[in-house]
Amino acid sequence: MAEMIEDHALNRVPSNERKSGWWLSWLTMGITSTLVQLLIGSVVTAMAGVGYGILAGICVWLFGGTLGWLVGRISFMEGVSSTVASRFYGLGARGSIIASAIYGFMILGFLALENALLYYGTLFALGWKDTTAHRLLLYGILTVLWIVLTTFGVKLVMRVSSILTIIFLALLLFMVWKAGFTSGVSIGTILSHGALIPNMGGTGSRFMQALVTLAGSAGGLAMVDADYARYAKSSRDVAVMAFAGLFIMDILVVVCGTIIMVGGAGPAAKYIVAHHMAAPGQAKTTVSQLAQNNTGAFFIILSAVVGFILMYAAQIKAQVLNTYSGSLALTNFFDVLFKWRPGRFLMVILGNLIGMGMVFAGILGTINAWLGMLGILTMSFSGVMISDYYWVRKRELAHHSEVESVNLAGVVSVIGASVISYWLQQSHIFPLGFLASLILTMVLYYGLRVAVLKPGMGTSLVQVDMSVREEATE
Repeated sequence: MAEMIEDHALNRVPSNERKSGWWLSWLTMGITSTLVQLLIGSVVTAMAGVGYGILAGICVWLFGGTLGWLVGRISFMEGVSSTVASRFYGLGARGSIIASAIYGFMILGFLALENALLYYGTLFALGWKDTTAHRLLLYGILTVLWIVLTTFGVKLVMRVSSILTIIFLALLLFMVWKAGFTSGVSIGTILSHGALIPNMGGTGSRFMQALVTLAGSAGGLAMVDADYARYAKSSRDVAVMAFAGLFIMDILVVVCGTIIMVGGAGPAAKYIVAHHMAAPGQAKTTVSQLAQNNTGAFFIILSAVVGFILMYAAQIKAQVLNTYSGSLALTNFFDVLFKWRPGRFLMVILGNLIGMGMVFAGILGTINAWLGMLGILTMSFSGVMISDYYWVRKRELAHHSEVESVNLAGVVSVIGASVISYWLQQSHIFPLGFLASLILTMVLYYGLRVAVLKPGMGTSLVQVDMSVREEATE
C-alpha cells in the first residue's frame, strides 16, 4: 500500500511497471480536455476565423507533440518525473528547485482556477449564493475528492481519467449536435465564419495571436508529459502519449468549442432573457461574459443536466491529474531544499491546501495575469533539458553518483532567455514569446555549457540518493 501511494515520486519506475503509449494517453487526453480549453478553442477561431484557427491548432499540435516527445523521452530513459530529471539535465540538484517552484505554482494555480470554475458552476446549477458556508462546503468536498482519487498512484489516476474522458467525449458529441444542428444556426455557417473580434490587426497578426493563445501552455504540458513518460515502455509510446493529448486540445477541442460556443450563444441568450437575467438588448453581452467567467454555467444553460454532468466529467479528471503532477513537483521541491521526504501522500494534501489557499486569498486574478510569463518560463525549462540531453550530452545518460549542486549555465540560460522572450512578446517585437524562449534557451545554454560555464564551474558536487538505474529500451 505504501509503495502504491508513493508511486516512485523520487525513484525510477521499474521496467515491469511500464505501460503502453495508448494506456498513458488517457492521462494526457484527460488533462487537455476541459471546459476552459473549449472556451479557448472558440476564442481562437473568433480571433483568426475558423480556417486559420484550425490551422493554428494543427501547427501547435505538431509543435507541442514534438516538444512533449523530446522532453518526455528524457524522463522515459531515466524513469523519473520532469522535475527530478531536471536535476541531471540542465539545472542541477538545487537548481531544480526553480523548476519545481515555478512548475508547481503553475499546476496548483490551474488546480485553484478549475476548482473555482466548478464552484461557481455548481452554485449556478443549485441556485445558491456565494457565501462563506457554501465555499467551505463545496471547496472542502472537492479537496477531499482530489486527495482520495490521487493518493493511490498512477493506476487509479488513469482509471479515473479514462472513464471520465470517455464520458466527456460522449457528452461533448451530444453538445455539438445540440449547438450545431438544433440551435437554428447551420453547422456550415458556424464552421465558415471569419474573424469576429474587432481591432486585432490583419490576418497575419491574428494568426500569430492564435498561435500564442494555443501554444502558451506547451512548455508546461511538455513537463506534464514527462511526468507520465516515466511509465512508458518505449520512445514510441512517449510519442503516442504526447501527440494524442495535444490532438484533443488543439484540434478536436478547437472545433467542438467553436461549434458549442457559437451555435449555443442564441439558445443561451433566450434562456437568460426568459429567466430575467438580462434585458434583450444586453443578452448577447451577458452570454459572452458568462462563457468567459463561468463556463460551467454556460453549459448548464445550454443543456441542463447533461451540461452539469459534462462540467464535472471534464473537471474531475483534470483536477486529479493537476493534483498528481503538483504532488510530484512538491516532492522534488522539499526533498532538494530541506532534505524532507514525508511521502507523496502528504504532498497531495499540501498541494490541495495550497490550491484552496489561492482561492480564499483571492489571488486567482493574479495567477491569470502571470500565466503568460509562467508559460514562457516552463518553455524555457523544457528547452534547457532538451539542449543538455540532445546537444551537450549527445543523448548519453547522466552519472547519478554525484551531480552539480547548481548548473549555472542552465540557471542563467533559463532566467536570461525568459526575460528577453517576455520583453520581446510584450513590446510586440516578436509576438511568439514561447518560441523565442525555447530557441534562446537551447542556444544560450549550449554556448555557455560548452565554452563558458563548463560542468563543475562555480558550484560543488553533491550526492543524490537515487535507486539503481534500470536501463530503458528505445
